[in-house]
Amino acid sequence: MNFKAITLGLAVASVATLSLAKPVAYQIDPTHTATVFSWNHFGFSTPSANFSDIQGTINVDNAKPANSSVNVTIPLSSLNTNVKALDEHLQKADFFDAAKYPNITFKSTNVQAVGKNKYKITGNLTVKDVTKPVVLDAVLNKQGVHPMTKVESIGFNATTSFDRSAFGVGAYVPNVGDKITVNITTEASVKK
Repeated sequence: MNFKAITLGLAVASVATLSLAKPVAYQIDPTHTATVFSWNHFGFSTPSANFSDIQGTINVDNAKPANSSVNVTIPLSSLNTNVKALDEHLQKADFFDAAKYPNITFKSTNVQAVGKNKYKITGNLTVKDVTKPVVLDAVLNKQGVHPMTKVESIGFNATTSFDRSAFGVGAYVPNVGDKITVNITTEASVKK
């Protein structure tokens, strides 16, 4: 028995299998996903608000991260500032105009590995029918079988910032800050 030939054959088979492997599709779990954004308020404070009920898919190719992708929809109806009057105002035309544009979307155009468990995710953010590129700095928290659901799962944190006025949401700038800082945390699982 030629041990070297067997070893080489197994190595070739492993590489062939990896090259044929497709990205794994994970469905975002809205109950363990949050997008929190904050802004400067007249220089006095830094309030924050969050979106929930986030829907979408994260496609992950561990062997070739560039083949990975993210596609997310955020319903404006889920906006929560913990101040009812402000929630209602932000839904109006001078801000998000939610009646006309009910969702915010993000679709990745490039995923780049930049270190151990760190990624730059470039994509198109669409708010009020205005689409601009943004970059998410993402960290892979964990990937594996979830101890509760027993399903293959993945979790990320990510951050980004951008000027809200670029998306037609510029009311009260500069007194209310233009720069929006966004912190995202998400869990996603392979569909059963």
